[in-house]
Amino acid sequence: MAGRAPLKGVVVVLAVAVFIGAWALLDVPPLATLREWSDATGLWFPAIFWFLYVLITQFPIPRTIMTISAGILFGTFQGILIALTATTVSAVISLVVVRFLLRDFVEARLTHPMVQQINQRLEERGWLAVLSLRMIAAVPFSIMNYASALTRVRVLPFAVATLIGSAPGTILVAIFGDTLTGEANPLYVAVMAILALVGVGGLVLDAKLPTRSSSAADMRGH
Repeated sequence: MAGRAPLKGVVVVLAVAVFIGAWALLDVPPLATLREWSDATGLWFPAIFWFLYVLITQFPIPRTIMTISAGILFGTFQGILIALTATTVSAVISLVVVRFLLRDFVEARLTHPMVQQINQRLEERGWLAVLSLRMIAAVPFSIMNYASALTRVRVLPFAVATLIGSAPGTILVAIFGDTLTGEANPLYVAVMAILALVGVGGLVLDAKLPTRSSSAADMRGH
């Protein structure tokens, strides 16, 4: 395992170098031009992008790519709306499919220690764990969905917690995508900072809340 880490780093560096080289050599239109093209397509393109967002995020592919694209192509408001609604629907679909159709298949493969930690936190806090874990960028979106499907978290609280917990990071990334086109309102940059503080505050609050196991232990002690 230790030998794989340097190799993984080399692969990432090479991928970034290839991307930069392709961007420099190929005739790629400016991001502002992509925004203008998106605005001229009408309603069908946002709808198709939304469905693609839901479909792609069913798999262990970084959701950030789609969220940045939403900000670039549709601007701050529409980009956030598309990204947040697609995120929530995607998460619910993953939860339902894994829980009722692919439980045994997925459970046999989710053996990483990080997944076990997520499972334990979900069992201890329920939907509150979903809300707080969604604010942690290091927790992969799809893996979180799969792990939640293996617990007793109900669908509706899971959906609401996903929507609220994903909002700070999703809004930040979508605004960042909008700023890359050079058309974002400077006020949005201030909003990014405020949302970052909200996300950190949510994590601090979750850390201070008692877990189910600790609450039960306190009741037995009395």
